[in-house]
Amino acid sequence: MIIEQIEVGNFAVFAYLLACPKSGVGVVIDPAAEVDRILAVAKQNSIAKIQYIINTHCHADHAGGNRELKEKTGAEILVHSQDGERLANPADFILQIFQCEASPPADLLLEDRQTIRFGDESLEVIHTPGHTAGGICLYTPGYVITGDTLFVGAVGRTDLPGGSYEQLIQSIRTRLLNLPKETVVLPGHNYGSAPQSTIGREEKYNPFLT
Repeated sequence: MIIEQIEVGNFAVFAYLLACPKSGVGVVIDPAAEVDRILAVAKQNSIAKIQYIINTHCHADHAGGNRELKEKTGAEILVHSQDGERLANPADFILQIFQCEASPPADLLLEDRQTIRFGDESLEVIHTPGHTAGGICLYTPGYVITGDTLFVGAVGRTDLPGGSYEQLIQSIRTRLLNLPKETVVLPGHNYGSAPQSTIGREEKYNPFLT
């Protein structure tokens, strides 16, 4: 699988471009901003079709490029069912903070353990509520894209609507730490000492989990 980690916008958000090298079909996860740069990376990797835009959660700092990317590619927008309403109808203060526009409504609503297929590749949806009610992580053997659930050396904030610290920690402990220890953690922001980590390293050294 092609996996490209792309830091975009003013809030150190990591967008991810994943694709099937055989078919040239890909997905973009959390296109926060700089859509043309994301598409340029897709072209460099000979990705001919963006099939899905997948949001790990509803917050506008991760979905600010949804509309532009959808208009330019025709990709369908996917988000967990519990975040569908807030994705398309965020509070005005959220849009002002992040200086972005609201996403169009989701085309498909996801559920826990659902499989997202593109070409010969796939991602498993892991529902990890806590940062938001519908927060998800996306797993493929060897990698897990954790959005704002788990960072390198930290965890997501829980002081916004739908957040719960107790639920977040439970999600991480019961849904992520049971993945293989060598699984690479690809977080939603470049907030840590490195752009990626592993499940084993976070379990051992993340101060919120030790």
